[in-house]
Amino acid sequence: MKVRSIVLLVLAEVAAMTLWFVSSATLADQRQELELNAFTSALMVSGVQAGFVIGALYVAMAGIADRYDPRRVFAASALLAAIANGLLLIVPPGSIASVCLRIVTGVCLAGVYPVGMKIAVGWGKEDRGWLVGLLVGGLTLGSASPHLLAWLGGSNWRLTTALASLLAVVAAILVLRTSLGPYHAAQTRMNPRMITVAWTDTRLRRTFLGYLGHMWELYALWAWIAPAAAASYLLRTTPEQAIEWSKLTAFIAIGSGALLCPFAGKIADKVGKAELTILSMLISGLSALVAAAVFGGPVWLVAFVFTLWGLSVIPDSAQFSALVADLAPPEMTGSLMSLQTALGFALTILTVQVSPLIAAHMGWPFLFCLLALGPAVGIVSMLKLMRR
Repeated sequence: MKVRSIVLLVLAEVAAMTLWFVSSATLADQRQELELNAFTSALMVSGVQAGFVIGALYVAMAGIADRYDPRRVFAASALLAAIANGLLLIVPPGSIASVCLRIVTGVCLAGVYPVGMKIAVGWGKEDRGWLVGLLVGGLTLGSASPHLLAWLGGSNWRLTTALASLLAVVAAILVLRTSLGPYHAAQTRMNPRMITVAWTDTRLRRTFLGYLGHMWELYALWAWIAPAAAASYLLRTTPEQAIEWSKLTAFIAIGSGALLCPFAGKIADKVGKAELTILSMLISGLSALVAAAVFGGPVWLVAFVFTLWGLSVIPDSAQFSALVADLAPPEMTGSLMSLQTALGFALTILTVQVSPLIAAHMGWPFLFCLLALGPAVGIVSMLKLMRR
């Protein structure tokens, strides 16, 4: 029952989270057809972040994940997100309506990711790092999937958008076939003590701050890796090849992290979750600096560095959530994880929105160096949570 439920849950996560970076993955193709400036393009991506923050704060403050059956919350959210994404096909691209639809999609996805973690942690304690690692691996693969769909679909961005909505519908069906684990805990009403617990518990506060350092880097990389790779490749090859190779690079770089997340969780369960986050942030921060150094170099070298960055930037994400699950009162787990993700994604609104503007004025290498500051702050915060 446990294996079946976790497998179905991870597959549902992959399918639903395909909606997140649809706009980023199809941006180059849309620009060939339409006039989209850098600010509007960023809004199409950061709108999802903003919507997710709104939704995650509501899920946390109302105790949605802890008061109701999380499977039904997940399914309803995935269906609504699929509808909002599908409506992008009938509104003018880059319009206010399209930005609003991306915000709505983000609101709905707040009922997918944090709620999915609530389901996962209900299935274990000793192997919690592994379980949450599997789920975050699903999120990572889902986030990479639009780039694969865009690469397979060529310049037909509408087909990519439609397929992403179809996958979200499949996600709703899959999650309803899962079961809740023996460690699932619920509360009958919202507990306002959650806010004070998140702040007054020193270990939780350090975990939240470490997560913010991690998020400073993560979504800026995921959102803009394809344009950044294309800009680098353009110095070595034709525009057409640069765009095609950048799509594939983005999928491999983001998707490769999905393979590492579960195994990183296994290691974290043995040696310590804080230790794993520190190691991951150290490698990802150094990768950002190396990416700045090799920008514009040989295509294979730039692709390799981006892949290493993608591998190291995500495995710690699961362990921040697993640490919150370990440290929080069981009946508040879903709400506190939702609050953690809400704060983290609120920060990404800034990083995702300003990243292309900084790149346009200061260059991509300068942006990569700025992103390396996040892991540095996260490492300092997590040092006192090490087991030794």
